[in-house]
Amino acid sequence: MTISIQTSFAFECDRPTDCMLQFEAANIPEQQILDCHSDLTDAAHCARIPAQEEIGERILVRAQGRFEVQHSARVQVERQLAKLGTLEHLQPHELPAAPVKYLFDSRYCLADKFQSIVESEFAGTSGGARIAAIHDWIAHKFTYAPGASTPETTALDSFVERRGICRDFAHILITMARASAIPARYVACFAPDVTPQDFHAVAEVFLNDPATPGGGTWQLVDATGMATPDEIVKIGVGRDAADVSFLTSFGMVKLCEKTVQVTRD
Repeated sequence: MTISIQTSFAFECDRPTDCMLQFEAANIPEQQILDCHSDLTDAAHCARIPAQEEIGERILVRAQGRFEVQHSARVQVERQLAKLGTLEHLQPHELPAAPVKYLFDSRYCLADKFQSIVESEFAGTSGGARIAAIHDWIAHKFTYAPGASTPETTALDSFVERRGICRDFAHILITMARASAIPARYVACFAPDVTPQDFHAVAEVFLNDPATPGGGTWQLVDATGMATPDEIVKIGVGRDAADVSFLTSFGMVKLCEKTVQVTRD
């Protein structure tokens, strides 16, 4: 599947301010970059650094005044897919080193508070079957409501409110997966059927890979139901939204505008 992406955003800084940007389609084996172009306002400092897990890049800039970003890309998604419900649970002692950190609590995902909840709600399930059950539970219990949450909203807040946007849906799935001792991480991405069009967020869980004895596989799961793994273009991954924001500022900035358009070729 080939996905075309057009995105732009602008922000203003009253004084020189360091910012970290992550907005480009990642160049990784599961998605081939056919075309890619990014334009940024000239800045006093601009440097690229690898993002988490070497998935995508971050751009560090020192900006002042109005700063504009434009990005376009065509991406061929070539991801190997598996039937989620058939994948088995890897116990923590069976995990390779890299996914272990995605069992821990993070800023927005306090999994230790959900252990009794997942055991009562999803008793009798494990591995991919539990993730599928969590996905269906969120779909039944939660309402997608733009404007219903803030950048401070945690998975616990979302659990109480039972509404939110894609980041909140991803956080609650990640939190319940970790509470089930399944490594889970946050994925910033593009996808064509997201409504309204915007940077999107999904979860990714680490389960047993039946094709590789003793190995594991990361599988994408969109709790909102708006994106499917074969059409998701990854931007980056992290413990939660704090790690993969398209704009992180180390000082006061004002977001002026943002547009995202994602289509199938």
